[in-house]
Amino acid sequence: MREQIAVSLRKAIMSGEFSPGSQIVEAELAQSFGVSRGPLREALRELIEEGLLISIPYTGTRVAELSLKDIDDVFSLRTELEIFAFRRVWPLRDDAYRAELSRRHEALKSSVLAGDEEGAILAELALHSHVYESCEHPLLLQMWRTLAGKLQLYWAAHHHAHGRRAPRIDGHEAYLACALGDDLEAMMQEVRTHMLHGFEKTRAFLIARGPAPKTLPRSERTVR
Repeated sequence: MREQIAVSLRKAIMSGEFSPGSQIVEAELAQSFGVSRGPLREALRELIEEGLLISIPYTGTRVAELSLKDIDDVFSLRTELEIFAFRRVWPLRDDAYRAELSRRHEALKSSVLAGDEEGAILAELALHSHVYESCEHPLLLQMWRTLAGKLQLYWAAHHHAHGRRAPRIDGHEAYLACALGDDLEAMMQEVRTHMLHGFEKTRAFLIARGPAPKTLPRSERTVR
């Protein structure tokens, strides 16, 4: 039950049904799902750990917001982190590394073909996580995981800015080819290019959207 609730809430956040900054009302959600507060709070804690929700003492739980400063910071930091991760992993790549990277790429394409927005975001996160999981640098992996929530929100905004529910199905072909290849300099350039793709359009989308409402309208509080 906890996982079913988490999946439903994650979809609502990724789709924009639960807008950034809006308050989560536990009593109404518990009634909507037909559950007690226990499994609901477990699901909320899971999304708080992911960074999709934030808990504010004496205020309650809200959907995390994605500001222009957030995406600027994530864009610049993530680019440097991923370049560093590929420098670390380059001599460590083996057949198992390549097979798992290819498997995650296929999983992403399957989610895109299915039109599964939430699944595509999680699959894209898993694809990019692979280099951090494989480079034998626990602190770097920990830093990457702290970005996960903001990245999910960024990708959701990116998809909405481009008028689609998932990334382009061929959007990671060059990334995969470089990551499986032998040219580290080409890989680093691809990371820079890949991160930049769509960045300005996503910024423009957030500017046009304007500030998010701080309270979720009652009509939008039922998640199915």
